[in-house]
Amino acid sequence: MAVLVVLLVLVLTKPGFSQSNDGDNVMIGMYCGRNTLISLPNFIKNRNSTFNELRMQLLSKGVPYARAQALSAGDSVYSAVQCRNYLSVDQCVACFDAGVSKLANCISGNGGFISFDNCSIRYEDYADFYNDPYVMEDVNRTPNVLCGNQSSSQPTVFNQVVDGFLSDIRDATPKTSNLYVASTRQITGENATVYVTAQCAGSINQAICQTCMNTAYDKLNDCLPNTEGRFFHMGCFARYSDTPFFNVNQTTDITNFIKRHSSNVTIIAAVVAGVVLILLFLLSWLLYRSWKKSKMTEQDFEGAEHYNYKDLQLATNNFSEENILGRGGFGEVFKAVLDDTNVVAVKKLLIHHDGAKEEFENEIKLISNIHHRNLLRLLGWSIEGSYLLLVLEYMPNGSLDRFLWGAKRGTLNWNQRYEIVFGIARGLAHLHDEFHIKIVHRDIKSSNILLSDDFKPKIADFGLARFQPEDQSHVSTKFAGTLGYTAPEYAVHGVLSEKVDTYSFGIVILEIISGKRSTEVKSHSQSTDYLLENTWKLYEKKMHVKVIDDTLSLNRYEQEHVMKIIEIALLCTQSPASIRPTMSEVVLMLQEGQSLGKRQLTRPTFVNNQDRRVYIGTQVHNRVDVRKKGMNIA
Repeated sequence: MAVLVVLLVLVLTKPGFSQSNDGDNVMIGMYCGRNTLISLPNFIKNRNSTFNELRMQLLSKGVPYARAQALSAGDSVYSAVQCRNYLSVDQCVACFDAGVSKLANCISGNGGFISFDNCSIRYEDYADFYNDPYVMEDVNRTPNVLCGNQSSSQPTVFNQVVDGFLSDIRDATPKTSNLYVASTRQITGENATVYVTAQCAGSINQAICQTCMNTAYDKLNDCLPNTEGRFFHMGCFARYSDTPFFNVNQTTDITNFIKRHSSNVTIIAAVVAGVVLILLFLLSWLLYRSWKKSKMTEQDFEGAEHYNYKDLQLATNNFSEENILGRGGFGEVFKAVLDDTNVVAVKKLLIHHDGAKEEFENEIKLISNIHHRNLLRLLGWSIEGSYLLLVLEYMPNGSLDRFLWGAKRGTLNWNQRYEIVFGIARGLAHLHDEFHIKIVHRDIKSSNILLSDDFKPKIADFGLARFQPEDQSHVSTKFAGTLGYTAPEYAVHGVLSEKVDTYSFGIVILEIISGKRSTEVKSHSQSTDYLLENTWKLYEKKMHVKVIDDTLSLNRYEQEHVMKIIEIALLCTQSPASIRPTMSEVVLMLQEGQSLGKRQLTRPTFVNNQDRRVYIGTQVHNRVDVRKKGMNIA
């Protein structure tokens, strides 16, 4: 009950990193999320519920790592706590209570974390970190490093011993069964002992732990010759000090996890063996290069795992009809169960059509290195004869279009729809502005938005995506995409920029709000206006409330909110492309509840999909050839 009392006393403080000392439990860092929530009371209620569950697990199970989730009312919260293994249950709970007390100040954002010497706590509105705390977004965060202010009396000896010790800890930690070590080492000539502990998050694997520990080793070396240092990242924690902070009977024997060379003979032998291995490697590499040039088979794609075709065939029950998740011009997507527990999606592309292999390789190269909560994750690939297979993250709820006009029509409430709009915007902003290169998706549409079990959206199908050079405002290329979602300047003239995705996003917003396809004409009417033109005409009459899906039951506040989002959609679909907002601007508008601000809407350019012509005012511009390579007609 104590933790609940603390949580009810919420005091607003400025989010940011800080350090403090609570007795022997130093706070290394704290951060409060900044993304706006749909319903703050619901989110706080769910957060408090997970905190209460975490505390109960720490007390009743006596475990150093616990997780909890609360998914009610559409404001999901995922939380985790990890205590150092050398703590007693009471010490662990005391650290947790101290963290919860401080995190109670995070009352305006969508998550937060805090790290002490003794424990770390984190909560978010998305599940990625819950299963894999070292996602790409976390890699981009700056690690927290806190160095002591006292230097060793014998810096040369101290540096040498501690550097070697930290190196051993780095190598040993990922190899232990619980990804945790605590060990000591004597400083020769100083009559002193160094204490070191390292711990990786309870939900990650050995490889991810090793990556995090490599960073910890590099960063803690910067603290030398100071007599203590602390490191915290989302994936791991490490600390060294010449002052005891655990008992000598709580150490881990790391002897079997590190390599030692006891003689010059061993060193010489290792060097000779290394030279031989290098020569063999070079020979193998030359043979491989020669073979690769002469034969089009499997290719190496950094960041994506190669899967055995037969394993995927078995996991999909020989690509049976009952396992099909979807079909398209590219081929089919199947549900697959690997190792009896791991559910994935397998995208089976047919190499028979022109450009299939190019699209396949393009998709791997692009998304194998992109990780974001709103972008579908590529797990691996396989090639077998004429079949090209992509192994993708499985999304239990399938594509968004099923919930707008398909079998699940009318089951999404407004909060869920808004979260989907916001998630798509964040994913596109990452592609356009946050990744190290600008990527244009080119085929944003409702069927390419997949939904997780808690209805969080992920952008899928990067087969048509393209890089955009930083020094160019656009590139000229042949049209490839889906009419009904494609910007006029691209459909007619092949002018491609990130604003093409912005246009498509605006159309998807209108589909989410209306529950109608972009090419669907208004029911019970002689009008042939498609969704965008119909929405614009209603907006001109200040009647765009009529665009809202009949299945939505909205209160006055929600109705006003939806109308603002409609205005953002119209802003995204304006022409010329230069007056459309960037996706980063759209994210801010959605976060802050803004719509137009000082902007004035202009009439969009409409694409008539019946005769595939573009209408600007009363003029008819170039007819779009629907036979162009790569075109999908909605």
